[in-house]
Amino acid sequence: MKIMLLANQPEKTTRLQMFRGTLEELGYEVVVPTFNTINWEKIARKAEKAIESERPEVVHVFNVPDVIYRNIPKLRGSHFDKLIYDYRSPWGVEMQMTFAAAGRAFGERYEKKLAASADAITTVNTPMGKKVRSYIGAEEEDIHVIPNYPKRSFIKKGENINSSDEAMIFVGRISQQEGVKNLMNIVQNFPDEEIWIVGDGPFARWHLRRKHKQAKLLGWQPHDEVARLIRRAKLCLIPMNETILTPYATDKSVWKLNEYLNLGKLVVASGVTKEEERKNLVVVKSNQLEEAIRVNLQRRPEALNKEDFRIWEMNQETIREVYDKVT
Repeated sequence: MKIMLLANQPEKTTRLQMFRGTLEELGYEVVVPTFNTINWEKIARKAEKAIESERPEVVHVFNVPDVIYRNIPKLRGSHFDKLIYDYRSPWGVEMQMTFAAAGRAFGERYEKKLAASADAITTVNTPMGKKVRSYIGAEEEDIHVIPNYPKRSFIKKGENINSSDEAMIFVGRISQQEGVKNLMNIVQNFPDEEIWIVGDGPFARWHLRRKHKQAKLLGWQPHDEVARLIRRAKLCLIPMNETILTPYATDKSVWKLNEYLNLGKLVVASGVTKEEERKNLVVVKSNQLEEAIRVNLQRRPEALNKEDFRIWEMNQETIREVYDKVT
């Protein structure tokens, strides 16, 4: 059976690539078109042409921006058979943060259209599942939660490096959305603690314009090197602010949070919601970050047992069930 996976920028969509690997392991033929543009209308047209050309049995769309998929349900029956909608982020809520109520109404219009058109729906966590269910009145068992957990192979990266306590570490985009102001406050308030900043952003140099010798901007690093750096860290940081997106960002959906935890590290996080109890995870309000860091800086993480790990391979049976449902 041929499956087409669609995303705005598929080569940068980690979740799509993880699905691709699992589906290929399950024996499906997987097609992932690339678009070489960031123009939404061009992507929409190219996606529709790809469907018309490939004629897959199943089209699986990964949302945001949902508007680019608005015409795809019309092609069902003539150019493909079944539609799966992956609700990985609340695009309407994201639009509200920039364009107020009108932005939310615009975004959710297309979320609802795709949810209502889908033969199956996948999502990243329970709050997202509840939100998409509210659009169509679906039962809980009709929404398939497939969390953003790293692959088992990530745990093995850097295994030859002994865990150490060299520095605090932040991994991610240096941006307002990921809490760069909170990060800079941490740098300023902990002058005796080395802090590694692994990532970049269009205004990274401006945000880091003040000279803090203990803060080291390492830029983007290969995934293997990220694992090695995390293993050498004493404390991992997720310093996001609370926003209207916070209820939808949980320990099941934030990739780097699970990478930190799977490597046995202590994590202090804000701007996220704890969906289940996890060893070594401390979630606080952003105005409590400094206190939480001081309390946990010298604390040793608890040793992980087999049941404490959260890995992508745990999703394989759920993914199989989703595809069994539509075939």
